[in-house]
Amino acid sequence: MINRLAIIGVGLIGSSLALALKKAKAVEHVVGCGRSQTNLQKGIQLGVIDSYCDSVAEAVKDADVVVIAVPLGTMQSIFEQMSSVISSDTVVTDVGSTKGSVIEAARAGLGRRLNQFVPGHPIAGSEKSGVEAGTAELYQNRKIILTPLQENTQLSIDKISDMWQQCGAHIEYLSVIQHDKVLAATSHLPHLLAFSMVNYLSGLNDHDEIFKYAAGGFRDFTRIASSDSVMWRDVCLANGDALVELIDGYKKELDEVAEAIKHQDAEKLLELFGKAKLERDTLVGNC
Repeated sequence: MINRLAIIGVGLIGSSLALALKKAKAVEHVVGCGRSQTNLQKGIQLGVIDSYCDSVAEAVKDADVVVIAVPLGTMQSIFEQMSSVISSDTVVTDVGSTKGSVIEAARAGLGRRLNQFVPGHPIAGSEKSGVEAGTAELYQNRKIILTPLQENTQLSIDKISDMWQQCGAHIEYLSVIQHDKVLAATSHLPHLLAFSMVNYLSGLNDHDEIFKYAAGGFRDFTRIASSDSVMWRDVCLANGDALVELIDGYKKELDEVAEAIKHQDAEKLLELFGKAKLERDTLVGNC
């Protein structure tokens, strides 16, 4: 049982965590903290949080566990605001999509409290945001990746692991480098492609007609372009090296397809599409 859980940033991820833990009867009191008082008040009305604070320092005081669910660019500031307030028994974690930048921010912001921070990342979400988007089922049978620090105690790691397991999630462990490389390919690049696709088509002269007749394929592919723009700006900047390398590789793949079309190379197209179909059909059970 977590007696007092502080969630900094009560959006989709934070609110879903609170709802899941409440459903599992694994938390006594949830305090929320964020920039929008309207969002926090809505959280109270929906039963997502039990109380809220405008101040990070006030929110984390006496908390057993602190979960930071804010854009990557604000992480260091959050760590700095809590560093002198959290008790020696408090365990801090995050839900950031990159781990290298978050750990760097934690080292700078937490100082001597760094050992109390267990980096984490739930592989779950949607294009929706805000406290109203939360659902207690979001983490059911989803992966939670933890990238523990050498400074962490096993007790702290176990506390965060158990918290996510109470939500129905499965825990996996990766190195920081491996996490950021894998997520650049499986999450960051697809989001970037969706944003770019919508921007490109919206800039065409006949874009109104294009969007008017957009069907399922377009909607499926671009759904994640409705995701929070601030969050994804920060992700791209934080994991830039890995992402740029993938973008360069993807450009070459597109060039290969374009060349095959230009030269009416039916066999090449069939080879490319057949390989992609086989890979997708094989991997779909793991997605």
